[in-house]
This record gives sequence, structure tokens and C-alpha cells, in this order.
Amino acid sequence: MGVSGCGKTTIGDLVARELGVPFLDGDSLHPVENVAKMAAGTPLTDEDRWPWLATVGRELADAGPGGLVLACSALRRSYRDAIREQAPDTVFLHLHGTKEVLRERTEGRSGHFMPPALLESQLATLEPLETDEAGTVVDIAAPVDQVVAEALAGIAAVAGSGTPAPNAAGAAGTAPRQFDVDLQAAPFNLDDDAVAWVDSTIAGMSLEEKIGQLFINHNNDYSPEYLDGVLDNYHVGGMRYRPGPSAAVQEHIRYAQSKTKVPLLVASNPEMGGAGSCDDGTFVSTHLQAGSHPDKSIARQMGQVAGVETAALGCNWAFAPIVDIHYNWRNTVISTRAFGNTPDIVVERAKEYFDGISESPTVCAMKHFPGDGMDERDQHVVTSYNTLGYEEWNRSYGHVYREMIGHGVQSIMVGHIGAPELTRRFRPGTADKDILPATLAPELLQDLLRGELGFNGLILTDASQMVGLTQAMKRRDLVPATIAAGCDMFLFFRNPAEDFQYMLDGYKSGVITEQRLHDALRRILALKASLGLHLKASAGLVPPAEALAVIGSDAHRAIAAEIADKTVTLVKDTANSLPITPETHKRIRLYGISGGADFTRADPLAYLDTVKAELESAGFEVHLFKTAAQRETAGETGVNFMSVISEEATGDYADKYDAAFVFANVKGFAQEAAIRIKWSTPMAAEIPWYVTEVPTVFVSLNQPNHLIDVPMVKTAIHAHAGTPEAIRATIEKIQGKSAFQGTFNDNVFCDSFDTRL
Repeated sequence: MGVSGCGKTTIGDLVARELGVPFLDGDSLHPVENVAKMAAGTPLTDEDRWPWLATVGRELADAGPGGLVLACSALRRSYRDAIREQAPDTVFLHLHGTKEVLRERTEGRSGHFMPPALLESQLATLEPLETDEAGTVVDIAAPVDQVVAEALAGIAAVAGSGTPAPNAAGAAGTAPRQFDVDLQAAPFNLDDDAVAWVDSTIAGMSLEEKIGQLFINHNNDYSPEYLDGVLDNYHVGGMRYRPGPSAAVQEHIRYAQSKTKVPLLVASNPEMGGAGSCDDGTFVSTHLQAGSHPDKSIARQMGQVAGVETAALGCNWAFAPIVDIHYNWRNTVISTRAFGNTPDIVVERAKEYFDGISESPTVCAMKHFPGDGMDERDQHVVTSYNTLGYEEWNRSYGHVYREMIGHGVQSIMVGHIGAPELTRRFRPGTADKDILPATLAPELLQDLLRGELGFNGLILTDASQMVGLTQAMKRRDLVPATIAAGCDMFLFFRNPAEDFQYMLDGYKSGVITEQRLHDALRRILALKASLGLHLKASAGLVPPAEALAVIGSDAHRAIAAEIADKTVTLVKDTANSLPITPETHKRIRLYGISGGADFTRADPLAYLDTVKAELESAGFEVHLFKTAAQRETAGETGVNFMSVISEEATGDYADKYDAAFVFANVKGFAQEAAIRIKWSTPMAAEIPWYVTEVPTVFVSLNQPNHLIDVPMVKTAIHAHAGTPEAIRATIEKIQGKSAFQGTFNDNVFCDSFDTRL
């Protein structure tokens, strides 16, 4: 390596002859477009270089047993990293010369497409070898034979010090790459026997079984025949399942573990406690709810219940905690799923959650690196971006990840989120069109996450059907590209047969190197070994049916009720309308807002039955508003939105009702880029026009950002959840029977002055 005129071709050829290996001039690998630019005196951009550097790396990786000497400028550290990405054993020989020596040599050359005028540019670009790079430096001012002798001595010295450390090796027979896994270090902390199990298990796998371990299947069918097909044909390393009744889920997992050759990682999504992992799991709190009270132990309790209930099912891997920071109030994919809008609250509560769930035999995958919460859009439907600069990212998201990695988190789920400024930190000059989501960006996964942040654990993609990933490139390319970039596991097939073949083809074509495959497999099996799965018979991998008694237990419901009481939050009561009691405001007009059904297909207004029952139990007389569509569904004719407006908005409204309560349970992500209230009709009768008529209380059972759509309400409450516990606590507090204890951040006011009025 070195700038133009340093003698790469001459010295490289002589060194190759002495070593008895082939020599290749890297310039011969440039596409014609690059040659034309250089001949015209136009410096190459990094956009021009990356494909060429990948080709250089592949040539080195594909060399025979003795290796290959290849001449390549490799001026920047990032360029050398790109070569090492393909050929991790590369040793760099830097031919160093003064500007005077180099100018003399370039001016004396002819027939070369590098004009002498570009020497200054190259010298400005040159980044010398760093201490952690395998390489040696030789001064070219000496005679050629001396330069060759010093080069050979330097190469021998580097090769002699390159013996792999125990348990830190790449593929058999190769030296370790900079970020190869250390199985005996955190977060795996394996003993010698566990390491031996990892390596012997890999050694006993067929190629197809190795490829299969990279996949996490989404089980859409509980039948044994379905599981047999997945395990026999695709040899998957992990599973997530479609939630159902706890008994059915547990039996499903039991069957899967009984049929697999290598114990499975069985994942769940316990972001709210036990809810979401099975139909009868306990909803404890959302992440935001756990960050909306001074008591940090709420997050620990959420983790504890999540761990106990998911472990009872047979799950061993939690896709939580969420460590995103909710900076942008318009972002609704993590608005309730982030602990808050500052790094400090996220770190504090994420550690509590992790400690709580870690009391059970469960490992965690925190998400979504490099961090959601800046862009208002949802990566489920479009690639989103974290646009922070490198320094600001390090102070915020980087701080969170460093803290959690240091705290022992075992795996990280990578979002389909681009980070332009972070990419350019490691790949200067990357064009906007070449910014890739983190799942496909080695500079974010290897240089940043593994290199700078020091993460030694397992990396997995977010769901591969998300358009934030699929819009980036063809499926046949992106499937292996995620592993090549640095992910260790691929979350969900789109089409199992196709995706499996794409991954296999990616390995056979060299997109996934042998070293990268081997390293990923060691991390996957190490995560299993860290859980002790290798020490258990298949029958012992899932608890007995009696263990399900903890799911939805009275004790867990009591925890949920206590947390609901602590976290129901009064955002504003600027007209001093509270308390409202049956004695002061008997007749309540009750409105329900849902925004329609989401992908769960649950009745979006089912919560209103609970609200109505609780209000009536408290002594209120409840008059439930129904939209035109609801009345038509009930069989009423001759009704439309204009007629409903005329009926509802009459001058005697205050004579019929003493107060109006609006309960909004607007849910959903993955279907829209952002969620806002969608009223039932144009100028809908349920929009709070009636704030001028009677005291009006608006209660959100989910999203924190509704004041942007209902700024006219003077009393706003965030109850966080549509659970019976949260609804009961809210109605008690409206009546003044208990105090509001919850806290909120300024995101609730949506950067608009009128929301505070």
C-alpha cells in the first residue's frame, strides 16, 4: 500500500517472488469508469472506490493456501477496513516515502493513468497504519533489494505475532479479525466446556444446518406438521410465534424443542410485561408509563413479570428493552415504547427492566440500533433516519448503548434506520443515495457498534419484511448482505425457500465469507450456551404445564393495578374542572375515539364497555355517543354525518349533559408512517366543540401526543393503557378519590403554544 509512485508494483512483485505466491496489481481491478476519471486528472470519490475495494478484498480472500501479494493504495483506514471486511487476514505493507522522493518518481513515469498532479491529493488523503492494524512500514528511499529485505522481515514479524488467542478465532486456519467474538468475555462468559460445545456443534453441522442457524422463524401455525417442515427443511436457530392462549403457546414451544437438533432460541416481545407473549399475559405497563413516575422500580417490576411469565411459556429470549429516545413528538412508533425523551431516563429505566427480567432464565435483545425517535416515520413502512451528527449521537444514543453494553446486555436488534452522519464518519464522502439502513451498513455494525462501542454479543436484524429494509435492494441481495454487514441472525423469512436459498447462494458466492459465517455461528451458539440450553435434555427446555399458573396471576394483576395508580398523569387542568363527581356532574356524555382497528384485529372500541361500567359503578349516568357508521351498523336508516352533527350540536347540549368525557385509545404502528386522531367523519360530532358548553375531560389510553389534535380541551389526562386497572384508576382520580402521581415530558405539548392553554 501507499501513494502513487512509491513502488507498489515493483516491490510487490519482488516480494511475491520471494514468498513464492502470485502477484496482482490492484489497479487492474478498477472498472473502466474509474480508469477514465483518473486519466482525466479527476480524483476518485468513495462511491467509486467501495466496489473496487470489495473486489480487492475478494481477490485476497479467494487466494490459495499460500496467499497473494496485491498492490493497492489503501490510503485511508476505512479503505483498509473495507478490504479486511472481505479478507480479515490481510497484512498491509506500507511503502513510505518523502514528498520529494515521491514527486521525483511520479514525474519520471510514463504510460500510467495517475498524473503527477494527483500526488498532493493522495498525500492529503493518506492515513498511516494504526497500532491495531496488522502491517509494517518500509522506507522506499533505500535501494530496492534493501526495501524488499526489510519488507520480508516486517511481514515475517507480523505473521509470527498473529497466532489466534484461544476462543477468539475466526474460521479454522485463519487469524482473528479485529471484531471476532471472545466467548469467554462478556456478555457470554462461557467456561471451557461451553466453548468446546459451541465449536464441536459447529464442526458437526452440514452447510445447510449452518445457514439455517442464521434464521429466526416467525411461526404462523401451531400444527406439528408446520414445525416439522420448518425444522427439517430450514434448520432454524430461533423462533418467534404468533401469540395465543398460554397453554397452546407452551405446547407449541415444547414440540419445537423436542424436534430440533440444536436447542432453539425462543423469542417473545415482552415490552409491556407478560402481555404480547400470550393472550392471557399480564399487561404491567408500557415503557413510557414505566418512565412516567419517579419510582424507577416500576421498570424492574415490568421486567420481573415479563421474565416470569415468558419463562413459564418456554421462551428464553426477550426482544426488549427498547432503548430508543423519543426526541420527536411526531414519532408514534416509539411514542409509548420509549422510556422517555432523555438519555438519562432511558438508561436508568432500561437497566431496571434488564435487571428485573434477568432474574428469570432469559437473555435480552435491546432495540433499535442506531436509535429510533428522531424521524417521525416508521421503519415498518419506510426507511427512517437518525440524523444526529457523530458527537451529538455519542452524547445521546451512543451513551445509552455504552451504558447498556457495560451493564451486560447480550444481544442488540438493529433497526432498518439509516444514520447519514455516522456512516460518513467511517465512510467519508458517501453520497445520499448510498446511505443504507443500519442492517446493511458494516460501518455502523462493525466500525461503530463492535469497534467503538465494544459490543461482543449477538446482533440480529429487525423483522425482514419491513419496508425500511426491503426498499434498499433486491431480496436476493439483501438477505446475505445483512450477515456480511455484521448481523448474526436474520429475523423472519418472507418466503422460507427463497430466503434460505438466497442466504446459501450468498455464502457460496463469497458475499458472506467463511470467517463471517463462522463468527456469526459462534455468537448464536454462545447465546444458547450462556442460557445453559446445551446442558439440558430437550424435555427440560420447557417448564411443565403447572408453571402456567403464574401467567395473569392475582399477584401480577395487583402489580399492574399499583403501577396504574402511580402513573395516571394529569397533563393539564387549566379551567380547574376537576374533581368531577356524580354529585356535581351526574349526566356524562361519553365519546370513544379509536382510529379504527389495527393489525391485531381487536375491537378498537371494546374498552368503552369497561369505561361505561366503571362510570356507572361510580354513580354517573352515562350517555354513550354513537357515530353515523355505528348507528347504520345497528340497523338505523336515514342517518349520515350531517344529520348526526345536527342532532348532537344543539343549543340544549348543556341542559342534557353535565360534563363530557372523551376516552381515546388510538393504537397502531406498522401500517402508517405516523399516527394521529382520525375522526369518524368530516367535522365529526365527537370533535370537542362542546368544550364551550360543559366541562370536558380528554383521556388518552395510549398515545401521548393527542393535544395537537384537541388543543381546545382544558383538562387532559394520560392513562397510558386501556386496561381495567388503568381505567379504574383514572375514573377514581377524576373524582378526586386519589391523587394524580404520574409525570410527563414536554412532548405532550407537541411544540405548539395552544396545547398548553
